[in-house]
Amino acid sequence: MDEPLVDGALANAFAYALQRHAQQLRKGTAIPYISHLMQVTGLVLEAGGHQGQAIAALLHDAIEDAAPGEADDVRREIRARFGDRVLDIVEGCTDADVQPKPAWRARKERYLSHIHQAHPDVLLVSAADKLHNARSILTDLRIHGAELWARFNGGRDGSLWYYRSLVQAYRSAAMEEGPARRLVDELDLVVQEIERLG
Repeated sequence: MDEPLVDGALANAFAYALQRHAQQLRKGTAIPYISHLMQVTGLVLEAGGHQGQAIAALLHDAIEDAAPGEADDVRREIRARFGDRVLDIVEGCTDADVQPKPAWRARKERYLSHIHQAHPDVLLVSAADKLHNARSILTDLRIHGAELWARFNGGRDGSLWYYRSLVQAYRSAAMEEGPARRLVDELDLVVQEIERLG
């Protein structure tokens, strides 16, 4: 019999993600933050990602959202529970691990420059993360109109700059045809629609 594609490690990662993010909501909404992590994980698995990538998708914000002074503890815990490969992906998806966070634009520019040489595992999880975020923006834009931009540090213009730059950065990262490329193509279409409605 073939080995299962996912096993108890994924369930353990979900329990850990729920523990870390249980009290968080999506920005400006009453939606539990864990829903975002579940959606990103679903995108990774639907794109053909393996269990390690799916676990990293569940944990991709764990370091970034750690309480002040706890980022290194979270790193150690992820490594001990899920291994170096998962930790490397989570690190690659983290745009800041200090509180207070650096200025928004500087953080985003640093993240974009990192994408150019990121490992394919990181590109897959990162693209799934950004695609779900962009889809959420598009949905909220259709429902609430331009008032939604008040939720975002970059506002409308900064957010559009960032998502358009992400598409360009992913495309310049020499991605091979495959799961991450398909997610980026979808991200591009969503960003175009946000720009049209924005």
